[in-house]
Amino acid sequence: MDTRQSQLKSIRPEFLSTTINDNMSSDERFQNLVLRPIIKFQNDLLIAVFRNYINKHKSVFYDLSLEKRIDYIENAIHKDMKLRNSMKGMVIGLFTIEEYELYIQNSSALNKRMMNIVKERLLSHIQLFERPELLTAV
Repeated sequence: MDTRQSQLKSIRPEFLSTTINDNMSSDERFQNLVLRPIIKFQNDLLIAVFRNYINKHKSVFYDLSLEKRIDYIENAIHKDMKLRNSMKGMVIGLFTIEEYELYIQNSSALNKRMMNIVKERLLSHIQLFERPELLTAV
């Protein structure tokens, strides 16, 4: 068990700019020490999952304006429970047992934080969600 915990923590990226102080709420501390590193580690997978989501929904995303694409991502993350639960699982699956025990004490608020971070990561990589044939070489 200890091996799993140390291995999980060792693969997470470190944030040099993360500030932890005594004034932080326990949720904010959990967000900065656990959620952000895991979501950053899972970034490529989250992007691949969202690309698949676009394709499974008849690729309507590709015909939208930038503003509508932003709305599409926000709606998908907040309203599509299947997608949301899948992405939550990708994050929760990398929790240590101790982190999971902290998480279940306030999972509702932490889920909101988690999905907001995922949404922001997808939005910051929106240029990667172009029609596949446009990305193939010249």
